[in-house]
Amino acid sequence: MSLPKRRKIRTFAVLFCIITFTTLLFSYTCPIPSLYFFKYALRLSDNFFTKGLCACQECMTELEDDPWFAEHFNQSIHPLMTRDNSILSDETFKWWQWLQSEREPADFNVVVEELFQVIPDEVLYMDSRPERCRTCAVVGNSGNLKGSQYGSIIDACDFIIRMNQAPTTGFERDVGTRTTHHVMYPESAIDLDNNTSLVLIPFKTLDLQWIISALTTGTIKHTYVPVMSRIKANKDKVLIYSPTFLKYVYESWLEGHGRYPSTGFLSLLLAMHICDKVSVFGFGADRYGNWHHYWEENHLSGAFRHTGVHDGDYEYNVTLLLADKHKIHMFKGR
Repeated sequence: MSLPKRRKIRTFAVLFCIITFTTLLFSYTCPIPSLYFFKYALRLSDNFFTKGLCACQECMTELEDDPWFAEHFNQSIHPLMTRDNSILSDETFKWWQWLQSEREPADFNVVVEELFQVIPDEVLYMDSRPERCRTCAVVGNSGNLKGSQYGSIIDACDFIIRMNQAPTTGFERDVGTRTTHHVMYPESAIDLDNNTSLVLIPFKTLDLQWIISALTTGTIKHTYVPVMSRIKANKDKVLIYSPTFLKYVYESWLEGHGRYPSTGFLSLLLAMHICDKVSVFGFGADRYGNWHHYWEENHLSGAFRHTGVHDGDYEYNVTLLLADKHKIHMFKGR
């Protein structure tokens, strides 16, 4: 057994003993054990398991084996926003506000308070059982998925992350049928079924106001372009991508290339922080060198890479490097 795994088992044993002892103490001293305590203890164990014990034969986040990965990967930064971690540093807030500048942005703290009155204010992670090797499929939108027949491989993963306006109907053989998490921003929003978690990437305060509106009154119909005024989604499954985590991805992984990361790259880093084994589909060009969506016939080869917003080449090179280092498994399609 490797040294990192032995350390993890010892850490788990200590945590288990602490929780058990404290539970017994509360049971002895209180006629009715505190419900708050049990909730707190369970949250501690959930946080521990989120990226703690790994039941895979090879664990992506065993940092000792690769100095480059250890330098870039920061496990302490929470990828999703909650009421408790929603306070942004001045530096982060200024950077985030600069991404898609608003003339008169609303008060961020007031909006966040309103947001967590509509959606859950705690992140219940996907699977906290230590005996599971948590597998993620990050399904991009590249035309290289056409004819790939990856559908069954994708559907076999525990968590399947799709993004923006990607359809599955009519493309099931190549892209699969299941979606557990769909990543989007207001301008790329689509309706979701009741079992899929909506993961919103906010690039401005208005984006947070939009999700509140889209789930309630439907009053916001325009950001910098027309957007869906209402969206079909389970509000109890809505998750918010943290601006702090977004900045970490931009600075640590992209080292300032582009204006901000693409939805695809942000989805990849989300998966790397919540899963033990990550498989990537539909990234990069097709075999003819075209960068287009698998559901479109788009002959504007390379358009994504020259928007001036994302550095597609740099993102793809980092993705390839992660694959070369066996941190992710990349399916290159056709």
